[in-house]
Amino acid sequence: MSWFNSLCSSYLNTANTVLLYAIIISIGVFLGKFKIRGISLGITWVLFVGIFAGHLGLQIEPNTLLFIKDFGLILFVFCIGLQVGPSFFSSFKKGGLTLNMLAMGIVFLNIIVSLILYYLDGSIELPMIVGVLYGAVTNTPGLGAANEALSQLNYSGEPISLGYACAYPLGIAGAILAIIAIRYICRINIDKEEEYLKSHDKDGESLTVLRLEICNNTITSKPLKEITKLTKHHFICSRICQQGVISKPEADTILHQGDLVTIICKDIDVDAITKFIGKESDFNWDNDNSPMISRRILVTKSEINGKKLKDLHLPNIYNVIVTRVNRSGVDLFADPNLELQIGDRVTVVGKKESIDHVAETLGNELKKLDTPNIITIFVGIFLGILVGSIPLKFPGMPTPVKLGLAGGPLIIAILIGRFGHKLKMVTYTTVSANLMLREIGIALFLASVGIDAGDSFMHTIIEGDGLLYVAYGAVITIVPILIIGILGRYVYHLNYFSLMGLISGSTTNPAALAFASQTAGNDKPAIAYSTVYPLIMFLRIISGQIILLLMM
Repeated sequence: MSWFNSLCSSYLNTANTVLLYAIIISIGVFLGKFKIRGISLGITWVLFVGIFAGHLGLQIEPNTLLFIKDFGLILFVFCIGLQVGPSFFSSFKKGGLTLNMLAMGIVFLNIIVSLILYYLDGSIELPMIVGVLYGAVTNTPGLGAANEALSQLNYSGEPISLGYACAYPLGIAGAILAIIAIRYICRINIDKEEEYLKSHDKDGESLTVLRLEICNNTITSKPLKEITKLTKHHFICSRICQQGVISKPEADTILHQGDLVTIICKDIDVDAITKFIGKESDFNWDNDNSPMISRRILVTKSEINGKKLKDLHLPNIYNVIVTRVNRSGVDLFADPNLELQIGDRVTVVGKKESIDHVAETLGNELKKLDTPNIITIFVGIFLGILVGSIPLKFPGMPTPVKLGLAGGPLIIAILIGRFGHKLKMVTYTTVSANLMLREIGIALFLASVGIDAGDSFMHTIIEGDGLLYVAYGAVITIVPILIIGILGRYVYHLNYFSLMGLISGSTTNPAALAFASQTAGNDKPAIAYSTVYPLIMFLRIISGQIILLLMM
């Protein structure tokens, strides 16, 4: 067994390094599957298993440890940027602006509370309170960015991951407890929230299919192209039934009283368009014998990437109608100026022969999407590291600010995710592929941080300030949520479901989101979570670096 003892004892051995990481990550991921009353630490168990391994004296060669930690962080942050990039800028529109402003309030209050505790305590180091802050808001990428900033400042104190690890468990539970507390403080009745949601609340960006009968005299005997100009509300007429014959309407199709139409419009425009055209009809379009069909076609041809719908001239060439475009699970209105991207699913209405031609034009080959476009990932990482290494000098700051290995790749990934198609870059990755890369990256990072902090963790808990870090973390978690939650309810009149999603997103807390979704029984928490998540993730990653570079 000497070979096995050698394998386990020599930390300079490559096989030993891989073996140790494999054991730590495997055990951590396994433990992350267990839940206590619906709450789990998830992938963060890898950190605690790594700490335990480090406490037992298991080590990794320092340069190897640093490389794996940084590479894991880069991979994780870059994949997050690609995921949130397409929705990053659109999240500021309409109701999303209010949600993002409130979420930013939670971020800034987290920082303010942390700094108040730092100055009141007097003995805790600034880097450690930053570590506690990131544990309290359960944000691992921010911890990585803060670590990277400390390396620029040649910090040699206790690992800030100790504060992170102490505050993290109550960071998860504290957000859920605060959500429950808001419900009782604001005297919220879940049943009444559901009733109000059904009767008043509509998501302005989602799409609705209407089956209507034309009853408005002002639009009869007029061609369809003129009728669309009579209202400021955009809609698409995909099918029309005249005298029992179903067909695809043309721009010059004349509408008459009693005609039946299928309309696609934004959810927020449903009432206005229904009143404008006529009344709802119970005509069963699915039982017609017409040759008109509807099909979703996948965009897989690289030459289509970045092209506008109007530039493809699909209605003129193939005599079809594009009703909507599904991107990353979200239905988008088929605006002529909408730029298509690889992976989009385009819903087309027309004759089967015509739709087959459209499928050839757009690609519609699922196998092409199974091939990963790794060139985009590595070009993006290359550019991200370059951007992150640029020193930015600000007046009054002794050290130039750098975005670092976290901020640089994050910003470039967001920009590539949103605008990469304009440069003919294929940014599409399947959800499973993106999640796989993210999970590998964060697992490597957490295992590395845990091994590095393991030597001093138990000393910090038993003889040091570990319990104090736990208490500080709870205050940092709960106080800002209660303040913004009450403000959002009473001043901005947010429904409780969206408020729960807002709080979960502002703390980047998947466990809180799971609790919110289970409580709500609808997708409102998830919509609010995804609305604020891109900006909040960006602020979390950048803010810790700024605090450290400004104040140290």
